Amino acid sequence: MTRRARHGERGAATAELAVVMPMLVALTIGLVWLLAVGSAQVRTVDAARETARAVARGDADAAAMAHGRQVAPSGSRITVVSSGQDVTVTVRATVAGPGGLFAGFPAARVRATAVAATEETS
Repeated sequence: MTRRARHGERGAATAELAVVMPMLVALTIGLVWLLAVGSAQVRTVDAARETARAVARGDADAAAMAHGRQVAPSGSRITVVSSGQDVTVTVRATVAGPGGLFAGFPAARVRATAVAATEETS
């Protein structure tokens, strides 16, 4: 009887692998996309901080924004607002979904704001 039970289980590992493998691929794609979103968020924060510091130092807004765009994710929008003693910079970016079979995933939006005190120029 043992021989029949073993004979009936032939191919079970292949069937299990065929079911599990697509789920593992989907999980990997999802995790890589989450890493891309996290990286974009960090780059957005860095771009806002660098732009705010540059404007607070007295650099021209256009030059500071150009420097911020080098750090920011591609397609980012940078907004600079100077109000007396403070400079507020907001950077917004969109990270596209993974695409392919996951084309239905919405794009992730990341945003960062940095405030810097303007420096006295002599």
